[in-house]
Amino acid sequence: MFYFFTVRSDLHPMKPNDVVSELPKTPTPNTHASVDAAQQEQQAGLDFVRQVITDDLKDGRTQKVVTRFPPEPNGYLHIGHVKAICLNFGIAEEFDGVCNLRFDDTNPDAEEQEYVDGIANDVKWLGFHWNGEPRYASSYFDQLYAWAIQLIEQGDAYVDLQTPEEIKLNRGSFVEPGKNSPYRDATVEENLSRFEQMRNGELGEGKAVLRAKIDMASPNVHMRDPILYRVLHSEHHQTGDKWKMYPMYDYAHPLSDAIEGITHSLCTLEFQDHRPFYDWVIEKVHSQAVPRQYESSRLNIDYTITSKRKLRKLVEGNHVHGWDDPRMPTVVGMRRRGFTPEGLRDFCKRVGVSKTDGIVDVAMLEFCIRQSLENTAARGMAVLNPLKVTLTNLPEELDLTHARHPNVDMGERVIPLTREIYIDRKDFEEVPPKGFKRLIPEGEVRLRHAYVIKCDEVIKDANGEVVELKCSIDPETLGKNPEGRKVKGVIHWVSATKGIPAEVRIYDRLFTAAAPDADDDFLANLNPESLKVVQAVIEPALAQAKPEDRFQFEREGYFVADQYDHVPAKPVFNRILDLKDSFKVEKK
Repeated sequence: MFYFFTVRSDLHPMKPNDVVSELPKTPTPNTHASVDAAQQEQQAGLDFVRQVITDDLKDGRTQKVVTRFPPEPNGYLHIGHVKAICLNFGIAEEFDGVCNLRFDDTNPDAEEQEYVDGIANDVKWLGFHWNGEPRYASSYFDQLYAWAIQLIEQGDAYVDLQTPEEIKLNRGSFVEPGKNSPYRDATVEENLSRFEQMRNGELGEGKAVLRAKIDMASPNVHMRDPILYRVLHSEHHQTGDKWKMYPMYDYAHPLSDAIEGITHSLCTLEFQDHRPFYDWVIEKVHSQAVPRQYESSRLNIDYTITSKRKLRKLVEGNHVHGWDDPRMPTVVGMRRRGFTPEGLRDFCKRVGVSKTDGIVDVAMLEFCIRQSLENTAARGMAVLNPLKVTLTNLPEELDLTHARHPNVDMGERVIPLTREIYIDRKDFEEVPPKGFKRLIPEGEVRLRHAYVIKCDEVIKDANGEVVELKCSIDPETLGKNPEGRKVKGVIHWVSATKGIPAEVRIYDRLFTAAAPDADDDFLANLNPESLKVVQAVIEPALAQAKPEDRFQFEREGYFVADQYDHVPAKPVFNRILDLKDSFKVEKK
């Protein structure tokens, strides 16, 4: 889970929601060592979460596994969320349980329907199905309010009229205990009356909060009378203007889990310190359902940024072309890049679940995507940097028929061979370097799926640039090697007269540094070569692709017809990845 963000007060003016968000930057000492040790004792082949669930089912503590994916609809999902989705939905599938999709929509200022719709689409695209209709924390606001009243009546909550600054000041630090609020010992009647004023909108934003009454001297700052409700006169995308106050995430989240009967609440390590409050609030409202929270490491990948603030900076600074730019680690960006849901799920499976934070090699992600494309992407030929070749002795134009894939039955495609063709400039060298196996003056090479050709003449312009090659075909070599006829190189080509012009976008990693946000100046690590646009020529069959159809352009890499810009009359392809793999799978 990735939904709790600290807000630096030096960057933003104080808002009512910041009171609880702003915490000291030093981690709270871990007081849950015994629990964590128990979580780590696991069977071979099971991560600690699956071990816990296996034991809970075996011992009868859980009858049916219920998990949830609970994003806040305040932005686009990214690769880190994909791991959370795969974990929650994957576990539900494995243990024959169910997984809810719930929008933890407690902060109307940051949330929009656009994000709600986008998140639902992303989950579906990744291949998962949630239980019933999508749920909303806002649907539970009445129940959360009733429980807040109950907490006040039990003496477990009070209304604090201190300013946000005073609350922050009195919270203490990791070395100093906090100070009790002067409103902490108000009577139940006073608190109920003030809470009613909050609800009715009689108190302005920042004028009052409802706090849990726990322990201002607790070594865990999250237990120092955390805020349950703040005044916020904002319209909500689900509830309209019904409420003038809204529950805090840390209050709404565990209780939403309890309402839904969640059995295992899976989140990331930064929520470990929040667990005691999670348990406290569920216990205090006397919930029949008692979910348990388990934390695992969040996903960190080198050459990748997942901070929402920094991603927003990339978008708003026009360093990328929107949230769905194919260089972005957002789900919409990765989808537009041509990454496959299968490859992303495989990646998350390989990364696994652990209790320690680490950095995953981006090459592993790229390996998983290539693996998923190998037998699903049809083949085609595209020349990205065309050099004209005239086949001087080609007797007539031919329509060659070849399989769309060498190993999988995807049908056939027609490749027109004409007197004038294009090859890629990099496949011809006048003065070849050592080991060069492609076309050279007086040299021979095989045209993929066609003839062996010999370069007879090199034509240059006034500047000495090569502009055309005149070549002759060996008529005995169409699709075969006569005895004793061996040619080392094979190159791809496209008909110059029947090939189709296409825009091809060559995407590379967005950052040049493995840890681009090691300091705050992450923009200094932007890769100026992360996007090159070339005017290519493609074989006619490729132009008929539908948006999001994926191909391997032979010898060039994997490409996808752009989700939005591609039309047969004006083809646009994005490079997914090149063909080289630097990731080595460990042999077991």
